[in-house]
Amino acid sequence: MSQVNKDQVKAFLLGLQNDICQQLEQVDGVATFVEDKWQRELGGGGRSRVLKDGGVFEQGGVNFSHVFGDKMPASATAHRPELAGRKFEAMGVSLVVHPKNPYVPTSHANVRFFIAEKDGEAPIWWFGGGFDLTPFYPFEEDCRHWHQTAKSLCAPFGEDVYQQHKEWCDRYFYLPHRQETRGVGGLFFDDLNQWGFDRSFDYIKAVGEGFTQAYLPIVVRRKALSYGERERDFQLYRRGRYVEFNLVYDRGTLFGLQSGGRTESILMSMPPLARWEYCFEPEVGSEEERLYRDYLKPRAW
Repeated sequence: MSQVNKDQVKAFLLGLQNDICQQLEQVDGVATFVEDKWQRELGGGGRSRVLKDGGVFEQGGVNFSHVFGDKMPASATAHRPELAGRKFEAMGVSLVVHPKNPYVPTSHANVRFFIAEKDGEAPIWWFGGGFDLTPFYPFEEDCRHWHQTAKSLCAPFGEDVYQQHKEWCDRYFYLPHRQETRGVGGLFFDDLNQWGFDRSFDYIKAVGEGFTQAYLPIVVRRKALSYGERERDFQLYRRGRYVEFNLVYDRGTLFGLQSGGRTESILMSMPPLARWEYCFEPEVGSEEERLYRDYLKPRAW
């Protein structure tokens, strides 16, 4: 079994945050990220980077955090009861990008590492993460590119990895009260340690670095498309689903809040503007209806 190396993971995550921010700034062409370093009273801290009012991105946040403590939050012990009574460290990079243009999808990515330790016992550790795409006016070729990129980065780790983590993503980013997926999915995984440390670490590197390969070509293709008030209103309405999921179901949000993390950084995933409409029904035969009919349910890509 390969040796766990927390410092190596942290160095990668810090570098990944730098790289993703640089690539997003380059595509945006106007705005730059503002960095906000913070400390957690109970242990640890992080650096939040937010880009606002850009040429392409209305708001984007790319966060690094490394928190630790003597007691696991309730959300973690509910998921993994064997963690009770252990001290913990959690580190990761999490990002959400909300573009201005309704034809450019919103996107989210996360890679993270947890380790829980107790004197006289072997550490319990795992990796988690993934990325997912939330289009408002989807294009078939974009969704296929997104999933084919995910499939290619998974291939060296086993022929069934993409399908397993794709299906996990479809299940996780699902709003039961709406009976719809948040978007068109991607990859999601958690509790990854069965491959040993080195191979598991290689996988989160591939996922973290693969995000921009999957996302930015879509942004470049769609960022100059013209749109009107109708498309903007629908984008803001669908952003409301993002808020619903993150505040009701997302385990990362719950962990962050319960562990005493920095609220502003945890909630930077929220869109800068969103709207709700009572009993909205898309017009029959419209592009908005096509989103509901063809894309907000699991499908093969």
